[in-house]
Amino acid sequence: MAYLRTSVWGPAEFVGRPPWWLVGEGLLAGVLGAGAIVGTTLFGAWTGRLSLADGEAGLVCAGALAVYLSFVGAGRALIGIAALLGVCLAVQAPQAAAGIVLAERGQVQSVVVTSVEDGRAAEGGHARYLCSVAGTDGVPLKVRIWRGCGEATRPGDALAVVSDPQGRVPPRGAQAGAGVAGPLRDLAPWAAALVAGCLVAVVRSYRLSRPAETAIPFGTGQAGHR
Repeated sequence: MAYLRTSVWGPAEFVGRPPWWLVGEGLLAGVLGAGAIVGTTLFGAWTGRLSLADGEAGLVCAGALAVYLSFVGAGRALIGIAALLGVCLAVQAPQAAAGIVLAERGQVQSVVVTSVEDGRAAEGGHARYLCSVAGTDGVPLKVRIWRGCGEATRPGDALAVVSDPQGRVPPRGAQAGAGVAGPLRDLAPWAAALVAGCLVAVVRSYRLSRPAETAIPFGTGQAGHR
């Protein structure tokens, strides 16, 4: 049972509070991991690199963080929890990164609703209304808008849409008071949970001494300690 507890949750071979340097190492690993996941996605959205903007690079960063925790000897359950939190952060990051880009350099324009789709029937009553829109020049947008599109919206109505002048992120409905703080606030709980998971995993990986290894001497059939 002791071996099982050690392999699953980590040895945690210290008395009282964990060493300060171990806490610092755990915090650094979590902050760097969360920063790499969000940073690569934001960089991809800002520069238009789809391989980074769609979260694939963030998933690679989450996997690298799990490998690091395995290397330091963290418990398997804690490695799995940290990896799951990293994946969740990587999945949430693309939408937040697009919101940050639009908040920084987006331009608001007026569009005309061409059709309204009620998606609640297909999603069991929980989906949003989706509006197909076209610009003032009559060219339809490739994406449908849900912000500002509601039950009272009808074809011919005008909606405010914020779009990237460089075309690197898709447009979305404009929101009053929208800024960088909103997307970052959406990511904060996942990032904080990932940092906390890495902290616990690294702290519990502490081992006073290396575990005893066994070997079978030549010419005998009995196991002995090195």
